[in-house]
Order: sequence, then structure tokens, then C-alpha cells
Amino acid sequence: MNINTFPTKGNLIASKNSLALARQGYGLMDKKRNILIRELMGLIEEAKEIQKQIDSTFGAAYTALMYANIELGIDFVSDVAGSVPVEDSIQIKTRSVMGTEIPLVRFNDTELTPTYAYFSTRESLDKARECFNEVKKLTVKLSMIENSAYRLARNIKKTQKRANALKNITIPTYETLTKNITNALEEKDREEFTRLKVIKSWKDT
Repeated sequence: MNINTFPTKGNLIASKNSLALARQGYGLMDKKRNILIRELMGLIEEAKEIQKQIDSTFGAAYTALMYANIELGIDFVSDVAGSVPVEDSIQIKTRSVMGTEIPLVRFNDTELTPTYAYFSTRESLDKARECFNEVKKLTVKLSMIENSAYRLARNIKKTQKRANALKNITIPTYETLTKNITNALEEKDREEFTRLKVIKSWKDT
């Protein structure tokens, strides 16, 4: 930071302008940080709720899968699982929250047609398929939220550092500079006033 400390009115004006700009910058950084924190808190709560849903759905899915393995045989269930198509409909876009790029994940979440015949399977396999499909949806959503939360937290940290630098370094520096230049100019004015008074008294005598 280039600071001209020479006590002139031009430097005083420049110092005051820099101080006003630094204070304005700190205010903006503080607002940005608060907005990002509110956004992050909302995502954390949402992530907790989805994690609960994933845990319960996973439990139901594995229970149904266990029954399907017992009723149909592990090899048959494995063959059915191998016929399930790979998920390739996922698309990732972004939205901006105060300059932070937040991912938006979209995919085809419609119910897939079973890759097996109903007459050769049992209800437990249908139940497992439905539960694991729901787990997939929740996992995609959770990954989007967790990634967003990570990016927000990283940006909050950067914003906090910048705000602290403005508050603890830049603003005090310009406050001190403005005060020193003001005092020097006032002292200079007093000296000039005294000098003029002395000159005037000499002329009067």
C-alpha cells in the first residue's frame, strides 16, 4: 500500500477518500459474509435432514435386498443388478451466491422401468429397487448440498480475512494517516498565524 504521508491538503483529501473507501469496503465484506453464513446454515440443516433420509432408506433397501437374496438367490439378484443401466443423465450447472459458484445438479429422476419380468421375481426385489432408486436421488441431492456448503465455507473464510484486513490494518492506517496530516496542517496554520502576527507587530512599531 503506497501511502504519501507528506502533510499537504492534497494528501489529506486523498487519505480521507481512501479511508471512506476502506470503510465502505468493510461494510460490503461484512454484509457478504453474513449472507453467505445464512446460506451455509440453511444448507447444513438441509444436509442433516437428507442424511437421515438416506440412512433410513438405505436400511430399508438392504433389508429388502436381503429378503430378495433369500427368496430368489444371490446369483439371480446379481444378474438383475447387472442389467440396470448406468446413470448418465446427470447434468451440472451453477448459480452464483455473492460471487460463489454453487453447483446445480439435475438428472432424470423419473421411475425407471424394471429390467426384469415381474412373474419371475418377488415383491422384495421390487422393494429393493424402489429403495435404492430413492437412495440414488437423495445421494445426488446430498452431494450437491455438501459441495455447495464446502464452497460457501471456503468463500466465507476468504471474505472474513479480507474484512479483518480492512478492519484491523487498512482502516486504522488511514485513520492514523488522516489524523497525522490534519495535525501537521493545523500546526503549520498556527505557525503561519503566529508568524503573521509577529510581522504585523513589527510593522506597527
